[in-house]
Amino acid sequence: MTSTVPNAVQHADAQQPPITMFGPDFPYAYDDFLAHPAGLGRIPATGFGTEVAVIGGGLSGIVAAYELMKMGLKPVVYEADRIGGRLRTVGFDGCDPSLTAELGAMRFPPSSTALQHYIDLVGLRTEPFPNPLSEATPSTVVDLKGESHYAETVEDLPEVYRQVAAAWNACLEEGADFSDMNRAMRERDVPRIREIWARLVEKLDNQTFYGFLCDSEAFRSFRHREIFGQVGFGTGGWDTDFPNSILEILRVVYSEADDHHRGIVGGSQQLPLRLWERAPEKIVHWAYGTSLATLHDGVPKPAVTRLHRTAGNRITVTDASGDIRTYQAAIFTAQSWMLLSKVACDDALFPIDHWTAIERTHYMESSKLFVPVDRPFWLDKAVDDRGNPTGRDVMSMTLTDRMTRGTYLLDDGPDRPAVICLSYTWCDDSLKWLPLSANERMEVMLKSLGEIYPKVDIRKHIIGSPVTVSWENEPYFMGAFKANLPGHYRYQRRLFTHFIQDRLPEDKRGIFLAGDDISWTAGWAEGAVQTALNAVWGVMHHFGGETDPVNPGPGDVYEEIAPVELPED
Repeated sequence: MTSTVPNAVQHADAQQPPITMFGPDFPYAYDDFLAHPAGLGRIPATGFGTEVAVIGGGLSGIVAAYELMKMGLKPVVYEADRIGGRLRTVGFDGCDPSLTAELGAMRFPPSSTALQHYIDLVGLRTEPFPNPLSEATPSTVVDLKGESHYAETVEDLPEVYRQVAAAWNACLEEGADFSDMNRAMRERDVPRIREIWARLVEKLDNQTFYGFLCDSEAFRSFRHREIFGQVGFGTGGWDTDFPNSILEILRVVYSEADDHHRGIVGGSQQLPLRLWERAPEKIVHWAYGTSLATLHDGVPKPAVTRLHRTAGNRITVTDASGDIRTYQAAIFTAQSWMLLSKVACDDALFPIDHWTAIERTHYMESSKLFVPVDRPFWLDKAVDDRGNPTGRDVMSMTLTDRMTRGTYLLDDGPDRPAVICLSYTWCDDSLKWLPLSANERMEVMLKSLGEIYPKVDIRKHIIGSPVTVSWENEPYFMGAFKANLPGHYRYQRRLFTHFIQDRLPEDKRGIFLAGDDISWTAGWAEGAVQTALNAVWGVMHHFGGETDPVNPGPGDVYEEIAPVELPED
């Protein structure tokens, strides 16, 4: 069974328990930490009600604020735009409210087990996401160099695609001990994980994804590398990732983050919004029924415009309304580049090597465009020139080297309005759309798809105006997600481990970094959750708190599982 084009690896069956550690760098079981009845920790009663700034109301900020509130602290959430961050679900003007578009995160792997904890907590449901050749996708069309191939399974594709799949499997085995690492992660064999990964980090930190392919005898054919880049595995073409560190890609395939994706029914933004409104069943200090919303009178504070240190190693926050507040601790969850541009910062906030790591953060661009349609017409059956049925769908989930790159078909039943993601692109492919308006983008996309499906009139089914996003043009993001370049491992380690502050000078403590670009596997909501939990542990420790010995937190076991440290000289 496969959900890839070509198949990345022979993943475990979807019915097996998923891998529950999202990446090999810090093999900590966040899902077990969250599920334990002892809770995440406690602070001294003298700290109850103390305000803690949480800057950024995306998933990481809301998770951190929610858990701090449960401990008896008073999180003060600052949000420049809207709660949700890159969990952004929007509707279409004049259309049924049930029709939505996921402008940010839209698919989540089973290995996102800490994320799943919160999805379950707020009562959301998930459903299979229609990736290329997944079980949820009736058919897929691969269109390269003007030649289209219709497939319902990978076996329907020409032999060259199976050759590329075999090359990728061989490349991973030969160059990255895939099966051994995958098995160790599934079994939570931490010593073995660390042994394999330490060797690979030292060996591959300076290697690009493309260089890794080129070093493999299995990928000696340029044609195979080209097809692999254009079609990719799991989520579509990966040539936009070719300049990135191969370590970034290995984290994804080891943890099966590229497979068996699910979407959140009704939209992913519901998750942070429901957490914002939710009154925890177990809460310290605050009255039963307290929620983040009630602590904020329903509305978070506005954008942060300045951060600086003041006497007593406090963190002082100025917001867009001119309000100034000083805190014993703060968590910064917005994209790191905001500290270089949108927020006036005191250099004393972080050690200089952390500032260097923030400045070196590399973000990938990403664009999407969605249109609402009257029904899932793509499930109609095609006929040939003589009017005879072909047995094929008239339109399919589409991967192509044309401007659209990836087209996804999203429906809620045969008799209901539906949505098409006409195009989902990254990096250079995303920049090609940047100067165009939503309608201009749609026209180019319809032209490209018309060349693949000349008998299908997509336009006649469109019932509303398109919605689009280019994350590189969003003022509070400047990019979709982090992706480390070769040589960036040391920078990422500094950012991820910043929550461990006992070794920092006292005048550099008290502000904590979180968010998916602080995580080892950015671009996935799981990283936002994990780094939020790291920051919660850091704040608890900063206030003199502790975890229950039966449920040690990520900082308690840090010395045992700390990420590999590469030499600086």
